[in-house]
Amino acid sequence: MVFAVDIEDDVVRVWSRNGEDAVVERDESYTPSLYVGATDDKLAWLADRLDSDLKVVRTAFESRLTSLRAEGPETVLRVDVERPSEIDTLAREIRTIHEPEQGGPGTYRLFNVDISPKFRYCLETETRPVPSEELRLLSFSLSDSALANRDLTELTCNGEPVGENAVAVLEGVAQQIEEHDPDVLVLSTANLVPLLSDAARDHGVDLQLGRLPGYRQLASESTFESYGRVGHSAARYDVPGRAIVDRSNSFLWGEGRLPGMLDLVERSWKPLQETAWGSIGNIFTAIQIRQAFEWDVLVPWRAWEAESFKPIRTLHDADRGGFTFEPEVGFHGNTAEQSSTSSDSSATRQNVVEIDFASLYPNIMCVHNLSPETVRCDCHDTDDVPWLGYSVCDEPGFVPLVLQPIIDDRAELKQRIRETDDPDEARRLEHRVDALKWILVTCFGYQGFSNSKFGRIEVHESINAFAREIILDAKEVLEAGGWTVVHGIVDSLWVTPRVDDHAPLDELTDVISREQKIDLEHEDDFEWVCFVPTKDGQRGALTKYFGKVAGRDEYKYRGIELRQRSTPEYIANVQRDLIDSLHEHREPEPVADRLARHLNDVRSGSVDPNELTIQTRVSKPLDAYQQQNRTVAALQRYDDHGMKRSPGQDIHYVVVDDEKRSRERVRLPFEADDYDPAFYVELLFRAAESVLSPLEWDRERIKRYLRDTQNARLTSYS
Repeated sequence: MVFAVDIEDDVVRVWSRNGEDAVVERDESYTPSLYVGATDDKLAWLADRLDSDLKVVRTAFESRLTSLRAEGPETVLRVDVERPSEIDTLAREIRTIHEPEQGGPGTYRLFNVDISPKFRYCLETETRPVPSEELRLLSFSLSDSALANRDLTELTCNGEPVGENAVAVLEGVAQQIEEHDPDVLVLSTANLVPLLSDAARDHGVDLQLGRLPGYRQLASESTFESYGRVGHSAARYDVPGRAIVDRSNSFLWGEGRLPGMLDLVERSWKPLQETAWGSIGNIFTAIQIRQAFEWDVLVPWRAWEAESFKPIRTLHDADRGGFTFEPEVGFHGNTAEQSSTSSDSSATRQNVVEIDFASLYPNIMCVHNLSPETVRCDCHDTDDVPWLGYSVCDEPGFVPLVLQPIIDDRAELKQRIRETDDPDEARRLEHRVDALKWILVTCFGYQGFSNSKFGRIEVHESINAFAREIILDAKEVLEAGGWTVVHGIVDSLWVTPRVDDHAPLDELTDVISREQKIDLEHEDDFEWVCFVPTKDGQRGALTKYFGKVAGRDEYKYRGIELRQRSTPEYIANVQRDLIDSLHEHREPEPVADRLARHLNDVRSGSVDPNELTIQTRVSKPLDAYQQQNRTVAALQRYDDHGMKRSPGQDIHYVVVDDEKRSRERVRLPFEADDYDPAFYVELLFRAAESVLSPLEWDRERIKRYLRDTQNARLTSYS
């Protein structure tokens, strides 16, 4: 079983496990390939030119498909390169050829260029990088402040301290690695690789993180912007014979842990070392690339496909997202009196019901065969896409072929979770389900992403058009059956009975599921749901609501403060407590009374400052900020400790004096021993307003009630 692949210039090492032992095989014959498309005379000229290029091992003419929409194969030039690292160099040289009559922009089209080295090796040599035995993990962690100060004494291994001084720590790490012989190193940050390796060298300690000496830096840290948000990619490192998971830079580790990551390794053939740092979009693209290899379709470099001509009316209709119903702001459910007098639990469960279309957008692509080569194809002139009138080809599409197994497997895994009584097995299955969920979430957006290898804007538009039609059709069926839609977001609907003789909801969802060929599932019954208004109170906020799930000790929260990553832990817990009070009393006054107790705690200074830590993401370098805000103050304090923070990285701080306009305004969590009560009191009021605004209590009314209550209590003592 192959579990790791190492590539260093002209040598490839393939690691597998033979029982207890890790075995390595060297492949010195591997030569990666890129492909070039052009007219026959240009390709012949290029082949002659490349014969003298020392980077090139051989060239050959082949007949290959160059796109999903290609009518048939075309002649291309395959170029085998001496070293994997030279693929990109050669591709740039070919693209920028400016020989008279032989070059110029657009003359040469390149394929199979920007595929990561280890992934490329597995695809081209048909090496399946999927371990068949359980991998061994070893975890090391070090706090940010200790990392900045190069203080190894805080290092932990699997949560336990390693040593009291640097030498003891390094020797302890070496011992742990020797005893466990891990296949995967799970690190709090990949910067531990150079830190531990360099410290071991300086102290004369024999420490080898990999199964062979040394380490390599694969990429430096960088900042990027995606969909208007600034992100940060940490530096990446590689050690021989082991995969590294950087917890600070691995979305998939946070969502799917090792079971979810290995599931995606099997689907993409992208080795674990690369899957660990890949974004979910990167992994989805890898799954598509593997499918393209199986279809014998070349992968374009820097793919770009112009949007097809369409009338202005079609542009207007196409430039829309999924359908969203404005929610009916308020408390939907039984009042306190109704709840206490009702003995019919089934009536309570029918109060508010959430129903969801299962994986709506991926299923739309599969059911309606939406793919770059099928939408607005050249072989049909039909009106298949609602609102837009696009035609859709009958031939099986590439994207549905990729997505359908993922949809089916996720449904099968969820069924296995329901059937198992083994909590460990259920947890492993849930990790796989979560990883696949994010693939399905990503697949829709990538159809409209300009850099998508196999995307097309018309597919993106068609998906939205079908989604709008499906939701509107579902609404008609539900209303005809005696139900009212109180809210709807793209693929979810919240409904309540409108008349006493309403049709059973399960019958209606079955009808809709059959008509749409997509399951409309009964997601949750609620005792009550609150839809929160916008800040101006004029309408319902589309994505802010909370409610009590019927029959379970569970709430569902969306969009409110406790779901926002910037909200301090204490504020989030108070909001949960206020919602629990609302469930108990179903009236605003007891909730406000509960808030008063928390306000007293904050004002008295009795709250642990660490529970008041605010987390936010840096959007630009420190010197680019024009205002001395809290973010700047925190960044200055990070600098004071030698802890550089780049755009896209998170920072954490506690507000200690919000009236100041200097670095003294905040403290970093490990510095803070107090806080600014007035600042956090306002955060409490904001959290309380989200809970009580559906009951028509805004922040001013909450404050007025608390003042009047306090005055009444003081008067009773006069």
